[in-house]
Amino acid sequence: MATKKAAGTAKNLRDSNPKYLGVKIADGQSVKAGGIIVRQRGTKFVAGSNTKLGKDHTVYSLVEGVVSFSDTRRTGFNGQTHKRKKVTVK
Repeated sequence: MATKKAAGTAKNLRDSNPKYLGVKIADGQSVKAGGIIVRQRGTKFVAGSNTKLGKDHTVYSLVEGVVSFSDTRRTGFNGQTHKRKKVTVK
């Protein structure tokens, strides 16, 4: 006979930390140079004028100004076009 009560193993208690993705500065808000505008996986938002795309697809500002979003079309490698949001700073 066992001297201790059998304990089950917990296999599903691990969880990853949240990545806090999304739009950080909305349309019409001011941003400083180097300020992060959008954190994303892939290029749902593309960089327009006065913005750059980081290596993890983060859109950030190059100059101080006001953020604006607009629609644009991007052509893929296979010739298909996709609608994307373009982020610019004026």
